[in-house]
Amino acid sequence: MATARLPRVLTHGTRRGSTNGPNVLALAARPGCATFPPMNVPLTHAAEGLERRAFSVQDVIRMVEMGVLGREERFELIGGEIVPMSPKGIRHERLKQWLNEQLVKNLPPGLQTVPETSFYLSEDTFIEPDFVVYPRESGLENLSPQTCLLAIEIADSSLAYDLGRKAQLYAEFGIRELWVIDVGTMTTTIHRSPAGSAYSDIARHEASAQLVPLMFAGLTVDLSRYA
Repeated sequence: MATARLPRVLTHGTRRGSTNGPNVLALAARPGCATFPPMNVPLTHAAEGLERRAFSVQDVIRMVEMGVLGREERFELIGGEIVPMSPKGIRHERLKQWLNEQLVKNLPPGLQTVPETSFYLSEDTFIEPDFVVYPRESGLENLSPQTCLLAIEIADSSLAYDLGRKAQLYAEFGIRELWVIDVGTMTTTIHRSPAGSAYSDIARHEASAQLVPLMFAGLTVDLSRYA
């Protein structure tokens, strides 16, 4: 999982999957914008099973500006609900560092990757993959379900969420390929062919497998080389 840095925001009227917009932290820090210390807002299950107000991306930006949400708090926005993320452990961070090196060195020239970017899927949903791969020509500012060629999640304590609700979310928005790497077993679950709220092609690969993306050629990831 990744921190909610919110590098891009949806503008009013933006369609599903669009990512145009300024930096939320730049918005919050612009001249004349009041800043406040973050509030200590506890988690609660008091309304479990009841209807709740859905927040938009713009609501979240305002809460960051007003200090209701801290700039370094870790969360995703899922269908209007703010979902706190569990802390990242050292196993997650070490594998993320190694995988970043592999992607940067070995991706074909026409592709780019970025770790831990806020991926805006709609006006009430953003997630934060550990990595996304997209065409250099379209650029990060145009990252969308259509331009995302591969999303990668590194899962430790978040494994059940990444393989469950989050994989469902990727499928709902048509992300064509998702890798979920379990840092405990070094196995990778590859999701392909999104259909509605699920993937029709899901395969689990052992650490010794050669991981090759479906949407582009020229990259092979060998987790057995990770020490």
